[in-house]
Amino acid sequence: MEFGIGTRLIHPKYQEGVIIGVEENHYEIYFKDYGEKEISKNFENFVVVKLVDHPDDAVSLDKVEKIIKNLIRPLTDPSEEIYLGEKWKGGEMILQPENRELQAKSFSIETFFHKIVMVRDRLRVMEQRINSSSNLSDEEKVDLQQYITRIYGSLTSFNVLFRFKEDQFKGTGKD
Repeated sequence: MEFGIGTRLIHPKYQEGVIIGVEENHYEIYFKDYGEKEISKNFENFVVVKLVDHPDDAVSLDKVEKIIKNLIRPLTDPSEEIYLGEKWKGGEMILQPENRELQAKSFSIETFFHKIVMVRDRLRVMEQRINSSSNLSDEEKVDLQQYITRIYGSLTSFNVLFRFKEDQFKGTGKD
């Protein structure tokens, strides 16, 4: 009999554990005092505390986690390496209120640049979602695309930070 994920059992050495993954030849079992261990499916000295049947189409928690990470990674990670211009490295941005008695705010240009690049990457994801949406009419897609183009245009002020011209924002009027 094959055990399913969630089966609670007692191992002679590791004591109480719970199956968190089912692979072809072994179980991945979490033991409170020993962490995760791989135990062969041929091991017969378990005492079953609570049995959960193994469905034929079960997928291990590890596989589900990998699938989710692979789906989310393109949406959260920058699609390419973008570089800050050399002259800005180690630089600092200072926001000074007109009233000099008020405290200024400063942070590294690298931090600001990273946030700008993330805005661009998220705009690209939004653009892809709009284009692939089956819930929007073509007219609505064009209208939303025009907003995104205008946002890119507003962000061209920050192009001075990019090392390479091809990484810069492009608004209307540029290819």
